[in-house]
Amino acid sequence: MTADQRRDVASVVEDLVSVLALGGVRLPSLEVDWEHGRLTGCYLVQLGSARTLELLRIVDLLRKGLRYERLTYDD
Repeated sequence: MTADQRRDVASVVEDLVSVLALGGVRLPSLEVDWEHGRLTGCYLVQLGSARTLELLRIVDLLRKGLRYERLTYDD
C-alpha cells in the first residue's frame, strides 16, 4: 500500500468524523481496518456500533442533505 492511499483513507475518516460532529453525532468505534488494507490493498472503514438515537440523527441529516441537493441542483 502506498502512503498516499493510507493518507487518503485517514483523511476521509477525519472528514466523516468532523461532519458527523457538526451534526451532533459521534460514532465511538469508527475506524479504519488497517490490517485488511495491508493484506488486500483495499482499506475498509468500519463504522462500528452506534445507538439508535445516533443512527436516527444520521438518517435525518442524510435526508435533509438529499432534499437540499434536489432543491439546489434540480435540472
